[in-house]
Amino acid sequence: MGTDISEPLILKTQNIDGGAESERVPEWKDQITFRGLVVSALLGSLFCIITHKVNLTAGMFPTLNVGAGLLGYFFVKSWTGFLSKLGFQVSPFTKQENTVIQTCVVACYGLAFNGGFGSYLIAMDERTYNLIGVDYPGNRAEDVKKPGLGWMISFLFVVSFLGLFSLAPLRKVMILDYKLTYPSGTATALLINSFHNNSGAKLAGKQVECLGKYLSISLVWCCFKWFFSGIGDSCGFDNFPTFGLTLFKRTFYFDFSPTYVGVGLICPHIVNCSILLGAIISWGFLWPFISARAGDWYPSGLENTDFKGLYGYKVSIAVALILGDGLYNLIKIICIIAKEMCNKRTKESKLPIIQEVISEDTLVSQMLASPFCSLYDESSEGLKEQRKRDEIFLKDKIPTWFAASGYVVLAAIATATTPIIFPPLKWYLVLVSYIIAPALAFCNSYGAGLTNLGLSSTYGKIGLFIIASLVGSDGGVMAGLAACGVMMSIVSTASDLMQDFKTGYLTLSSAKSMFVSQLVGTAMGCVIAPLTFWLFWTAFEVGSPDGPYKAPYAVIYRELAILGIEGFSELPKHCLALCCGFFVAALVVNILKDATPKEISQYIPIPMAMALNFYMGAYLAMDSFVGTVILFIWEQINRKNAKDCAGAVASGLICGEGIWTIASAFLSIFKINPPICMYFGPSVSRGPKVLPLL
Repeated sequence: MGTDISEPLILKTQNIDGGAESERVPEWKDQITFRGLVVSALLGSLFCIITHKVNLTAGMFPTLNVGAGLLGYFFVKSWTGFLSKLGFQVSPFTKQENTVIQTCVVACYGLAFNGGFGSYLIAMDERTYNLIGVDYPGNRAEDVKKPGLGWMISFLFVVSFLGLFSLAPLRKVMILDYKLTYPSGTATALLINSFHNNSGAKLAGKQVECLGKYLSISLVWCCFKWFFSGIGDSCGFDNFPTFGLTLFKRTFYFDFSPTYVGVGLICPHIVNCSILLGAIISWGFLWPFISARAGDWYPSGLENTDFKGLYGYKVSIAVALILGDGLYNLIKIICIIAKEMCNKRTKESKLPIIQEVISEDTLVSQMLASPFCSLYDESSEGLKEQRKRDEIFLKDKIPTWFAASGYVVLAAIATATTPIIFPPLKWYLVLVSYIIAPALAFCNSYGAGLTNLGLSSTYGKIGLFIIASLVGSDGGVMAGLAACGVMMSIVSTASDLMQDFKTGYLTLSSAKSMFVSQLVGTAMGCVIAPLTFWLFWTAFEVGSPDGPYKAPYAVIYRELAILGIEGFSELPKHCLALCCGFFVAALVVNILKDATPKEISQYIPIPMAMALNFYMGAYLAMDSFVGTVILFIWEQINRKNAKDCAGAVASGLICGEGIWTIASAFLSIFKINPPICMYFGPSVSRGPKVLPLL
């Protein structure tokens, strides 16, 4: 069982400069400023580009909340300081305004992932259709829709706001009554609070310095790499045979990517190790074993992207692992929710209460580690401060009638317009999705509050599979992919809103300002996310298996829709048996993680993370593993310094390459090519030669 942590533990660590009651809390309208919205738009654009880059290469969703809060603080502080030196009078920068900026940025760049630009939207494109094969059963040319700015922006505006209205009336229930932790939201609040008190100013300056330093290093390094990357995919440091040419053929090499080293610094050690283990199992043993049976298990001489060959094994087994892990965690969270709600009703809480004051470091680590964490207090001082937070949180109400009316109106608009954008998805299927979506959004948001685990993509895949099966072969692929977008948008935005409500509660920010900033950030994302994606789409061959932006999950999502309507009969020999084996293995691994003591379970790998490299090359695992090794050594040398600065260093590395991505995209658009091709190959070879991959 988890550990209950009482509210004063948070308040006392933050209440250094006179307590929460001594603070002047601005009105909700004053928390949303013009400068804050400008900074949010700039950071939202940058983070959308970063998210697209990571999503289109590795299919991952980078967590940049720390970077959003940190850069928001840096930009506004720098701007106000500059104007003050010029003699202008500027309004003070409050933690409430900082919270609004962070909320707006996260809502904006969240759509770069949940908008399906690396998954279900790209799965509709002709490139993905051709990758699977024009003769592949169930893969029809009619189920193709070319990406276009107009319909993508329209679709996002139609589906992205409903999740915000679905759970807004439950903010008091989730935050105050159930006292859910929302570890990411709580950690973000502690970070922002530390920026805006005297004790945290030094730490904030140190983090900003680290972020700026490593952003510059990353940007300069990416610029340097570009000069040697030549034309094609066999040149430059991205193809450096770090461990020799034999392992390079199996994609085991370090490609010097600051982004994925930064991802390794952010992600827990077990996630990075799981990714590496997945790469070793698949590219080290499984794919060589299967490829040796070409001509027996599947026809030899097929294209690398033919689903009747090795490619079919890669995609199908990756899907099996993802579904096994996602289904287990979905059932687990539903059981946790039912048990916790039952305990709330019967007042039979079995969780012990810690009354003593502990340090902020210990608090954060416990919150992030504990799947359960209720927040309340019995001391007079704690009750007084908690009442202050409750009062501010409940002061600016979001009327239930407004939220319910907004949901009904938006659902009606979406039900009418979605079939216009995607004709195979009939209006009654959209309506049924919106009827059941609030219940799923509640489950996802409650689970995220307990475990910090969001399963929006799992809900989306389930919706995809069901709708594709119901519609059948005549349009089932397109209908399933569109339904996936509808479901993912609702459950993910609802969960994000509750995370932000928790952050706002702990930073004394108005619930109304949080809601409005989510609306504004979502509106920004509906425009910025497609525009920044269009930059990639026009500058690079997105979705090409031989290009830098392979969009790995696009093929997986389309194949999942095809399986929904066609079944498993067209898979290569023994592929279904292997899929069943890995599906069961994912369930067994998760059961072991929950059944064994923490001293053992913390070393058991995560199937979802392992699945990533069953499809992608092992080089991504090498990059993230280098990041986790750096973090591990750093923690052994100076744990406090690593805790304080690792997030800032990671954000700097990721942001630096993200900025260079913008520049390189423009260079590509204007047909400016790198001047040098640095090639690595056997000493007997002459000139560039692409080494065959499995």
